[in-house]
Amino acid sequence: MADKKEGGLMFGKQNYKWMAIGAGVIVLSLLLMAGGKNADPNVFNYNEVYSTRRITIAPVLLVLGLLIEMYAIMLKPKSGTK
Repeated sequence: MADKKEGGLMFGKQNYKWMAIGAGVIVLSLLLMAGGKNADPNVFNYNEVYSTRRITIAPVLLVLGLLIEMYAIMLKPKSGTK
């Protein structure tokens, strides 16, 4: 907290850019997991529920987004930036 300037932002511009990218990847992964409303609620569609998109791709993107967020928080701003 000693490095925080009076009235300044907590993170640098690069940090916020990476945070926005990470948030976008997380939102994309959640959108990939969503959907799949079945026309008949009495019929279970195995292929729709257990698709590769929902079981593999979306969780991998979610973890990737969380790793990007961790990187954004840990990234030290360049000394020349304000």
